[in-house]
Amino acid sequence: MDAEDETTHYRGFGPVLGLPIQDARVDLAALPPHLREVVREAFPPVLARAKEPLVGITTDGHVVPDLFAIEDTGWNPGPASRAATAFLDCLTPTQREDVLFAVDADEWRMWINAFPNWDPHGLSLEDLEPAQRERALAILEASLSATGFCDARTAMKLNAALGELIGQYRDTLTEYRYSIALFGTPSTTQPWGWQLWGHHLDVHCFVVGRQMVLTPTFIGAEPTVADRGTHKGLRLFDEQRTAGLDLRRGLRPEQARRAVLHTSIRTPDLPAELADPVNGRHLGGAAQDNRVIPYAGLPAGELSHRQWESLLRLVNTYARRLPDGPAAAFMERVERHLGDTHIAWIGGSGDDDAFYYRIHSPVVLIEYDCHQGVFLDNDQPEPFHVHTIVRTPNGGDYGRDLLRRHLTRHHPQQRTGR
Repeated sequence: MDAEDETTHYRGFGPVLGLPIQDARVDLAALPPHLREVVREAFPPVLARAKEPLVGITTDGHVVPDLFAIEDTGWNPGPASRAATAFLDCLTPTQREDVLFAVDADEWRMWINAFPNWDPHGLSLEDLEPAQRERALAILEASLSATGFCDARTAMKLNAALGELIGQYRDTLTEYRYSIALFGTPSTTQPWGWQLWGHHLDVHCFVVGRQMVLTPTFIGAEPTVADRGTHKGLRLFDEQRTAGLDLRRGLRPEQARRAVLHTSIRTPDLPAELADPVNGRHLGGAAQDNRVIPYAGLPAGELSHRQWESLLRLVNTYARRLPDGPAAAFMERVERHLGDTHIAWIGGSGDDDAFYYRIHSPVVLIEYDCHQGVFLDNDQPEPFHVHTIVRTPNGGDYGRDLLRRHLTRHHPQQRTGR
Protein backbone atom coordinates (compact mmCIF):
# COMPACT_ATOMS: atom_id res chain seq x y z
CA MET A 1 0.00 0.00 0.00
CA ASP A 2 1.56 3.32 -1.03
CA ALA A 3 1.48 6.54 1.00
CA GLU A 4 -1.55 7.90 -0.82
CA ASP A 5 -3.52 4.72 -0.14
CA GLU A 6 -2.65 4.87 3.54
CA THR A 7 -4.28 8.27 3.89
CA THR A 8 -7.65 7.02 2.60
CA HIS A 9 -7.63 3.51 4.11
CA TYR A 10 -8.93 2.52 7.51
CA ARG A 11 -7.68 -0.67 9.14
CA GLY A 12 -6.84 -2.11 5.76
CA PHE A 13 -10.05 -1.13 3.97
CA GLY A 14 -10.30 1.48 1.25
CA PRO A 15 -12.98 3.92 0.09
CA VAL A 16 -15.95 3.02 -2.05
CA LEU A 17 -16.25 5.57 -4.85
CA GLY A 18 -18.94 6.36 -7.36
CA LEU A 19 -22.01 5.95 -5.17
CA PRO A 20 -24.98 7.93 -6.58
CA ILE A 21 -25.10 10.39 -3.67
CA GLN A 22 -25.04 14.16 -3.96
CA ASP A 23 -26.07 16.82 -1.43
CA ALA A 24 -27.09 14.03 0.97
CA ARG A 25 -29.59 12.54 -1.47
CA VAL A 26 -29.54 9.38 -3.54
CA ASP A 27 -29.47 10.59 -7.13
CA LEU A 28 -31.27 7.83 -9.00
CA ALA A 29 -30.99 9.76 -12.26
CA ALA A 30 -27.21 9.34 -12.09
CA LEU A 31 -27.56 5.57 -12.37
CA PRO A 32 -27.80 3.57 -15.57
CA PRO A 33 -31.45 2.66 -16.26
CA HIS A 34 -30.91 -1.04 -15.54
CA LEU A 35 -29.63 -0.21 -12.02
CA ARG A 36 -32.11 2.54 -11.19
CA GLU A 37 -34.99 0.26 -10.24
CA VAL A 38 -32.69 -2.15 -8.40
CA VAL A 39 -31.46 0.64 -6.13
CA ARG A 40 -34.97 2.03 -5.71
CA GLU A 41 -36.22 -1.37 -4.56
CA ALA A 42 -33.35 -1.70 -2.08
CA PHE A 43 -34.49 1.35 -0.13
CA PRO A 44 -37.20 1.04 2.52
CA PRO A 45 -40.59 2.47 1.44
CA VAL A 46 -40.43 5.35 3.91
CA LEU A 47 -42.97 7.72 2.35
CA ALA A 48 -45.60 5.04 1.72
CA ARG A 49 -45.26 3.56 5.21
CA ALA A 50 -45.50 7.00 6.81
CA LYS A 51 -49.02 7.35 5.42
CA GLU A 52 -50.19 4.19 7.17
CA PRO A 53 -51.84 4.51 10.60
CA LEU A 54 -49.25 4.00 13.32
CA VAL A 55 -49.78 0.78 15.25
CA GLY A 56 -46.27 0.37 16.56
CA ILE A 57 -43.85 -2.51 16.67
CA THR A 58 -45.56 -5.59 18.10
CA THR A 59 -44.77 -9.26 18.55
CA ASP A 60 -47.94 -10.51 16.85
CA GLY A 61 -49.73 -7.54 15.27
CA HIS A 62 -51.69 -6.74 18.44
CA VAL A 63 -50.77 -3.84 20.74
CA VAL A 64 -50.31 -4.65 24.41
CA PRO A 65 -52.66 -2.17 26.15
CA ASP A 66 -52.03 0.21 29.04
CA LEU A 67 -48.24 0.15 29.00
CA PHE A 68 -47.79 3.92 29.18
CA ALA A 69 -49.34 6.72 31.22
CA ILE A 70 -49.22 10.48 31.55
CA GLU A 71 -46.96 11.16 34.53
CA ASP A 72 -44.69 13.72 36.16
CA THR A 73 -41.08 12.60 35.79
CA GLY A 74 -39.69 15.64 37.56
CA TRP A 75 -38.07 17.01 34.40
CA ASN A 76 -38.36 20.74 33.71
CA PRO A 77 -39.41 21.27 30.06
CA GLY A 78 -38.91 25.03 30.26
CA PRO A 79 -35.35 25.25 28.87
CA ALA A 80 -36.17 23.01 25.89
CA SER A 81 -39.36 24.93 25.13
CA ARG A 82 -37.53 28.27 25.34
CA ALA A 83 -34.71 27.01 23.12
CA ALA A 84 -37.19 25.86 20.48
CA THR A 85 -39.05 29.16 20.62
CA ALA A 86 -35.79 31.10 20.29
CA PHE A 87 -34.90 29.03 17.23
CA LEU A 88 -38.26 29.73 15.58
CA ASP A 89 -37.93 33.42 16.39
CA CYS A 90 -34.66 33.71 14.46
CA LEU A 91 -36.04 32.21 11.25
CA THR A 92 -37.51 33.92 8.24
CA PRO A 93 -41.24 33.35 7.53
CA THR A 94 -40.33 30.92 4.75
CA GLN A 95 -37.96 29.00 7.01
CA ARG A 96 -40.61 28.77 9.74
CA GLU A 97 -43.06 27.33 7.24
CA ASP A 98 -40.48 24.75 6.15
CA VAL A 99 -39.54 23.65 9.66
CA LEU A 100 -42.85 23.61 11.54
CA PHE A 101 -45.42 20.79 11.33
CA ALA A 102 -48.54 19.64 13.15
CA VAL A 103 -47.85 17.64 16.30
CA ASP A 104 -49.17 14.44 14.68
CA ALA A 105 -47.83 15.07 11.15
CA ASP A 106 -46.74 12.21 8.92
CA GLU A 107 -43.30 13.84 8.65
CA TRP A 108 -42.37 12.40 12.06
CA ARG A 109 -42.00 9.07 10.27
CA MET A 110 -40.26 10.29 7.09
CA TRP A 111 -36.67 9.58 8.06
CA ILE A 112 -33.87 7.28 6.97
CA ASN A 113 -30.45 6.62 8.45
CA ALA A 114 -28.90 6.52 4.99
CA PHE A 115 -29.87 9.13 2.38
CA PRO A 116 -33.35 9.89 1.03
CA ASN A 117 -34.31 9.60 -2.62
CA TRP A 118 -37.07 12.15 -2.02
CA ASP A 119 -37.10 15.86 -1.14
CA PRO A 120 -36.34 15.91 2.61
CA HIS A 121 -38.58 17.92 4.92
CA GLY A 122 -37.34 20.39 7.51
CA LEU A 123 -34.34 22.69 7.37
CA SER A 124 -30.79 21.49 6.78
CA LEU A 125 -28.37 22.64 9.46
CA GLU A 126 -25.85 23.02 6.64
CA ASP A 127 -28.00 25.72 5.02
CA LEU A 128 -28.65 27.77 8.16
CA GLU A 129 -26.72 30.83 9.19
CA PRO A 130 -24.23 30.01 11.99
CA ALA A 131 -26.32 31.79 14.63
CA GLN A 132 -29.46 29.95 13.51
CA ARG A 133 -27.59 26.64 13.58
CA GLU A 134 -26.42 27.28 17.13
CA ARG A 135 -30.00 27.92 18.20
CA ALA A 136 -31.08 24.69 16.53
CA LEU A 137 -28.40 22.73 18.37
CA ALA A 138 -29.40 24.47 21.60
CA ILE A 139 -32.76 22.63 21.35
CA LEU A 140 -30.90 19.32 21.46
CA GLU A 141 -28.69 20.44 24.32
CA ALA A 142 -31.68 21.60 26.38
CA SER A 143 -33.65 18.42 25.68
CA LEU A 144 -31.02 15.72 26.09
CA SER A 145 -28.67 14.76 28.87
CA ALA A 146 -25.02 15.73 28.55
CA THR A 147 -24.39 12.15 27.39
CA GLY A 148 -27.18 12.28 24.83
CA PHE A 149 -26.04 15.61 23.42
CA CYS A 150 -22.44 14.39 23.26
CA ASP A 151 -23.46 11.21 21.45
CA ALA A 152 -25.49 13.16 18.89
CA ARG A 153 -22.74 15.69 18.24
CA THR A 154 -20.10 12.96 18.07
CA ALA A 155 -22.12 11.10 15.43
CA MET A 156 -22.34 14.31 13.39
CA LYS A 157 -18.60 14.93 13.66
CA LEU A 158 -17.75 11.32 12.81
CA ASN A 159 -19.83 11.78 9.66
CA ALA A 160 -17.48 14.62 8.76
CA ALA A 161 -14.47 12.53 9.78
CA LEU A 162 -15.58 9.87 7.27
CA GLY A 163 -15.70 12.50 4.52
CA GLU A 164 -12.19 13.61 5.43
CA LEU A 165 -10.94 10.04 5.58
CA ILE A 166 -12.05 9.00 2.10
CA GLY A 167 -11.82 12.47 0.52
CA GLN A 168 -15.14 12.08 -1.26
CA TYR A 169 -18.81 13.10 -0.98
CA ARG A 170 -17.76 16.35 0.67
CA ASP A 171 -21.22 17.90 0.10
CA THR A 172 -22.78 14.98 2.00
CA LEU A 173 -20.36 13.60 4.61
CA THR A 174 -20.22 16.76 6.71
CA GLU A 175 -20.89 17.74 10.30
CA TYR A 176 -24.10 19.65 9.60
CA ARG A 177 -25.81 17.76 6.77
CA TYR A 178 -28.81 16.98 9.01
CA SER A 179 -32.41 18.16 8.77
CA ILE A 180 -34.32 19.55 11.72
CA ALA A 181 -38.11 19.72 12.05
CA LEU A 182 -40.39 20.89 14.86
CA PHE A 183 -43.86 19.54 15.60
CA GLY A 184 -46.56 21.47 17.43
CA THR A 185 -45.94 24.67 19.39
CA PRO A 186 -43.13 24.55 21.98
CA SER A 187 -44.77 24.53 25.39
CA THR A 188 -44.32 23.48 29.01
CA THR A 189 -47.80 21.94 29.14
CA GLN A 190 -48.97 21.05 25.62
CA PRO A 191 -47.51 18.32 23.37
CA TRP A 192 -44.76 19.22 20.92
CA GLY A 193 -41.48 17.78 19.72
CA TRP A 194 -38.52 17.88 17.39
CA GLN A 195 -36.68 15.63 14.98
CA LEU A 196 -33.09 15.69 13.72
CA TRP A 197 -32.35 13.25 10.94
CA GLY A 198 -29.66 12.34 8.46
CA HIS A 199 -26.80 9.89 7.90
CA HIS A 200 -26.18 7.85 11.05
CA LEU A 201 -28.25 10.14 13.27
CA ASP A 202 -32.05 10.15 13.57
CA VAL A 203 -33.44 11.45 16.85
CA HIS A 204 -37.15 11.92 17.62
CA CYS A 205 -38.03 13.81 20.79
CA PHE A 206 -41.68 14.12 21.88
CA VAL A 207 -42.51 16.29 24.89
CA VAL A 208 -45.73 16.60 26.85
CA GLY A 209 -45.57 18.43 30.15
CA ARG A 210 -42.77 16.99 32.30
CA GLN A 211 -42.53 13.84 30.23
CA MET A 212 -40.41 12.87 27.21
CA VAL A 213 -40.18 10.08 24.64
CA LEU A 214 -36.88 9.83 22.74
CA THR A 215 -37.68 7.12 20.22
CA PRO A 216 -37.00 6.12 17.57
CA THR A 217 -33.36 7.05 18.06
CA PHE A 218 -30.87 5.74 15.52
CA ILE A 219 -27.18 6.49 16.06
CA GLY A 220 -24.39 4.99 13.98
CA ALA A 221 -20.85 5.59 12.80
CA GLU A 222 -18.47 4.41 10.08
CA PRO A 223 -15.90 4.33 11.57
CA THR A 224 -16.68 4.50 15.30
CA VAL A 225 -13.25 5.96 16.08
CA ALA A 226 -11.60 8.87 14.25
CA ASP A 227 -7.91 8.04 14.18
CA ARG A 228 -6.77 11.08 12.18
CA GLY A 229 -7.83 14.48 10.89
CA THR A 230 -9.88 17.30 12.37
CA HIS A 231 -11.84 15.02 14.70
CA LYS A 232 -9.04 12.67 15.73
CA GLY A 233 -9.79 10.96 19.04
CA LEU A 234 -13.58 11.06 18.81
CA ARG A 235 -15.24 7.71 19.43
CA LEU A 236 -18.70 6.22 19.92
CA PHE A 237 -20.29 3.10 21.44
CA ASP A 238 -17.51 2.02 23.81
CA GLU A 239 -20.00 1.59 26.66
CA GLN A 240 -22.66 -0.10 24.52
CA ARG A 241 -20.11 -2.58 23.17
CA THR A 242 -18.46 -3.31 26.55
CA ALA A 243 -21.77 -3.72 28.38
CA GLY A 244 -23.07 -5.99 25.63
CA LEU A 245 -20.00 -8.21 25.83
CA ASP A 246 -20.24 -8.30 29.64
CA LEU A 247 -23.83 -9.53 29.40
CA ARG A 248 -23.03 -12.13 26.76
CA ARG A 249 -19.93 -13.44 28.56
CA GLY A 250 -21.87 -13.69 31.80
CA LEU A 251 -24.31 -16.22 30.37
CA ARG A 252 -23.99 -19.87 31.34
CA PRO A 253 -23.44 -22.27 28.42
CA GLU A 254 -27.05 -23.45 28.36
CA GLN A 255 -28.25 -19.82 28.44
CA ALA A 256 -25.88 -18.86 25.65
CA ARG A 257 -27.24 -21.64 23.48
CA ARG A 258 -30.68 -20.02 23.70
CA ALA A 259 -29.51 -16.41 23.37
CA VAL A 260 -27.18 -16.90 20.40
CA LEU A 261 -29.28 -17.15 17.25
CA HIS A 262 -26.26 -17.57 14.95
CA THR A 263 -22.66 -18.06 16.02
CA SER A 264 -21.32 -16.22 12.95
CA ILE A 265 -22.22 -12.76 11.70
CA ARG A 266 -20.54 -13.28 8.33
CA THR A 267 -22.92 -12.76 5.42
CA PRO A 268 -22.48 -16.25 3.88
CA ASP A 269 -23.40 -17.82 7.23
CA LEU A 270 -26.71 -15.97 7.70
CA PRO A 271 -30.13 -16.19 6.10
CA ALA A 272 -30.76 -13.48 3.51
CA GLU A 273 -33.10 -11.50 5.78
CA LEU A 274 -30.22 -11.03 8.26
CA ALA A 275 -27.67 -9.96 5.65
CA ASP A 276 -29.38 -6.97 4.07
CA PRO A 277 -26.81 -4.45 2.73
CA VAL A 278 -28.89 -1.50 3.97
CA ASN A 279 -30.22 -2.73 7.33
CA GLY A 280 -27.84 -5.54 8.23
CA ARG A 281 -29.54 -7.41 11.05
CA HIS A 282 -31.66 -4.47 12.17
CA LEU A 283 -35.38 -5.15 12.35
CA GLY A 284 -36.48 -1.77 13.71
CA GLY A 285 -34.94 0.65 11.23
CA ALA A 286 -36.53 3.22 8.94
CA ALA A 287 -40.05 2.44 7.66
CA GLN A 288 -40.45 -0.34 10.27
CA ASP A 289 -42.83 1.52 12.60
CA ASN A 290 -45.49 -1.22 12.36
CA ARG A 291 -43.24 -4.25 11.99
CA VAL A 292 -44.16 -7.52 13.69
CA ILE A 293 -41.06 -8.75 15.55
CA PRO A 294 -41.63 -11.93 17.57
CA TYR A 295 -39.53 -12.42 20.67
CA ALA A 296 -36.38 -14.47 20.10
CA GLY A 297 -33.46 -15.64 22.17
CA LEU A 298 -33.17 -16.03 25.94
CA PRO A 299 -36.00 -14.89 28.24
CA ALA A 300 -34.61 -12.62 30.96
CA GLY A 301 -36.80 -14.41 33.47
CA GLU A 302 -34.17 -17.17 33.38
CA LEU A 303 -31.36 -14.84 34.45
CA SER A 304 -29.81 -14.70 37.89
CA HIS A 305 -29.94 -11.49 39.93
CA ARG A 306 -26.36 -10.65 38.90
CA GLN A 307 -27.22 -11.25 35.24
CA TRP A 308 -30.28 -9.00 35.58
CA GLU A 309 -27.98 -6.27 36.88
CA SER A 310 -25.74 -6.76 33.84
CA LEU A 311 -28.75 -6.49 31.51
CA LEU A 312 -29.92 -3.29 33.21
CA ARG A 313 -26.44 -1.77 32.98
CA LEU A 314 -26.55 -2.39 29.25
CA VAL A 315 -29.99 -0.82 28.84
CA ASN A 316 -28.87 2.13 30.94
CA THR A 317 -26.10 2.98 28.47
CA TYR A 318 -28.93 3.95 26.11
CA ALA A 319 -31.27 5.43 28.73
CA ARG A 320 -28.58 7.89 29.84
CA ARG A 321 -29.17 9.92 26.69
CA LEU A 322 -32.39 11.13 28.33
CA PRO A 323 -32.42 13.79 31.07
CA ASP A 324 -32.48 12.43 34.63
CA GLY A 325 -36.25 12.32 35.23
CA PRO A 326 -37.26 10.75 31.91
CA ALA A 327 -34.25 8.40 32.10
CA ALA A 328 -35.38 7.14 35.51
CA ALA A 329 -38.94 6.67 34.20
CA PHE A 330 -37.56 4.77 31.19
CA MET A 331 -35.57 2.41 33.41
CA GLU A 332 -38.52 1.88 35.77
CA ARG A 333 -40.66 0.74 32.83
CA VAL A 334 -37.91 -1.59 31.65
CA GLU A 335 -37.59 -3.10 35.14
CA ARG A 336 -41.36 -3.61 35.43
CA HIS A 337 -41.22 -5.74 32.29
CA LEU A 338 -37.90 -7.44 32.94
CA GLY A 339 -39.54 -10.85 33.13
CA ASP A 340 -40.92 -10.36 29.61
CA THR A 341 -37.58 -9.21 28.18
CA HIS A 342 -35.63 -11.31 25.66
CA ILE A 343 -31.93 -11.24 24.76
CA ALA A 344 -30.79 -12.23 21.26
CA TRP A 345 -27.20 -12.36 19.97
CA ILE A 346 -25.55 -13.01 16.61
CA GLY A 347 -21.80 -13.47 16.16
CA GLY A 348 -18.86 -13.99 18.47
CA SER A 349 -18.01 -12.50 21.84
CA GLY A 350 -14.27 -11.95 21.56
CA ASP A 351 -12.57 -8.59 22.09
CA ASP A 352 -12.23 -8.00 18.35
CA ASP A 353 -15.39 -9.72 17.15
CA ALA A 354 -18.22 -8.18 15.19
CA PHE A 355 -21.64 -8.99 16.63
CA TYR A 356 -25.30 -8.02 16.90
CA TYR A 357 -27.53 -7.95 19.96
CA ARG A 358 -31.20 -7.21 20.57
CA ILE A 359 -32.95 -6.42 23.86
CA HIS A 360 -36.71 -6.71 23.37
CA SER A 361 -39.63 -6.29 25.77
CA PRO A 362 -43.13 -4.81 25.62
CA VAL A 363 -41.65 -1.35 26.33
CA VAL A 364 -38.23 -1.31 24.67
CA LEU A 365 -36.43 -2.57 21.58
CA ILE A 366 -32.67 -2.00 21.47
CA GLU A 367 -30.52 -3.17 18.59
CA TYR A 368 -26.74 -2.95 18.21
CA ASP A 369 -25.30 -4.14 14.90
CA CYS A 370 -21.80 -4.31 13.46
CA HIS A 371 -22.26 -3.54 9.78
CA GLN A 372 -20.49 -4.20 6.52
CA GLY A 373 -18.93 -1.25 4.71
CA VAL A 374 -20.88 1.40 2.86
CA PHE A 375 -18.20 4.03 2.28
CA LEU A 376 -15.39 1.61 3.15
CA ASP A 377 -15.01 -1.59 1.16
CA ASN A 378 -15.23 -4.26 3.88
CA ASP A 379 -17.79 -6.72 2.56
CA GLN A 380 -18.32 -8.33 5.98
CA PRO A 381 -19.42 -6.73 9.27
CA GLU A 382 -16.61 -5.09 11.21
CA PRO A 383 -16.59 -3.71 14.79
CA PHE A 384 -15.75 -0.21 13.52
CA HIS A 385 -19.03 0.27 11.61
CA VAL A 386 -21.93 0.23 14.07
CA HIS A 387 -25.66 0.94 13.86
CA THR A 388 -27.80 1.24 16.98
CA ILE A 389 -31.49 1.89 17.40
CA VAL A 390 -33.83 2.30 20.37
CA ARG A 391 -37.59 2.04 19.95
CA THR A 392 -40.66 1.98 22.16
CA PRO A 393 -42.91 -0.87 20.95
CA ASN A 394 -46.69 -1.07 21.20
CA GLY A 395 -47.38 2.44 19.94
CA GLY A 396 -44.94 4.33 22.15
CA ASP A 397 -42.68 5.60 19.35
CA TYR A 398 -42.90 9.32 18.52
CA GLY A 399 -44.82 9.68 21.82
CA ARG A 400 -47.92 8.65 19.91
CA ASP A 401 -49.57 6.74 22.76
CA LEU A 402 -48.94 9.63 25.16
CA LEU A 403 -50.33 12.10 22.61
CA ARG A 404 -53.49 10.01 22.33
CA ARG A 405 -53.85 9.89 26.10
CA HIS A 406 -53.25 13.64 26.43
CA LEU A 407 -55.87 14.46 23.80
CA THR A 408 -58.37 12.06 25.33
CA ARG A 409 -57.95 13.72 28.72
CA HIS A 410 -57.70 17.38 27.73
CA HIS A 411 -58.99 17.73 24.17
CA PRO A 412 -61.42 14.88 23.44
CA GLN A 413 -62.59 16.63 20.28
CA GLN A 414 -59.05 16.38 18.83
CA ARG A 415 -58.01 12.83 18.03
CA THR A 416 -54.92 11.73 16.19
CA GLY A 417 -55.41 8.84 13.82
CA ARG A 418 -51.74 8.26 13.13
